Amino acid sequence: MKLEIWSDIACPWCYIGRRRLETALSQFEHRDQVEIVWRSFQLDPGAPQEYEGSINEMLAEMKGIHPQQAAAMHAHVTNLAAQEGLDYRFDRVRPGNSFNAHRLLHLAAHHGVQSEMKERLQKAYFTDGLSIGDAETLVQLAVEVGLDADEARAVLNSDAFAGDVRADIRRAQMLGIGGVPFFLFDERYAVSGAQPAALFTTALERAWADSHPLVQVVGSGDADAGVCTDDSCSV
Repeated sequence: MKLEIWSDIACPWCYIGRRRLETALSQFEHRDQVEIVWRSFQLDPGAPQEYEGSINEMLAEMKGIHPQQAAAMHAHVTNLAAQEGLDYRFDRVRPGNSFNAHRLLHLAAHHGVQSEMKERLQKAYFTDGLSIGDAETLVQLAVEVGLDADEARAVLNSDAFAGDVRADIRRAQMLGIGGVPFFLFDERYAVSGAQPAALFTTALERAWADSHPLVQVVGSGDADAGVCTDDSCSV
């Protein structure tokens, strides 16, 4: 089963949604046969490489609200994140443009460590207070998940994988994806938002059943012979 996930590194609900999905996967019988592919999405493609103000100030500017209202919104999502075992530290968050971080995720996919890279980037942003807009910081994070520093630096100093990032974003537009996180199971079932783990479980089970239909094999004789139903048995 292929599970594609559109998300942005700087999206607090995307990290929460990831944890809820992981809860569902941990209880899913066929979890080892689920291929997860992280797709790029940018909530603010015009963001500066590194924003000079605080995350509360940035959100206030974007939504036209008071910074105190932004702080209250962040406090609310921090409490929800804590319920999923995440430690959000908005007092440390350093906002910036996520485009280069998404390019790094495509490099990580080529080396089979995309999920690890995504996790490290999300933790770096929401917990560690590291800048996802700083190239050398991204290189160090890449090294932590096993990527080569020189290769990561070369990618970030070029336009490598920029086309892949834009292709993910265009596909999201074609699918009508207006927000993230967005989860697409075998291009058939979709879950939008950081839904409860139970809903992810339902989506996993339905997608698996559709891609692995039960085929009944019967003998050449009476197909009903030796079958018990709710109210009778054939003999």
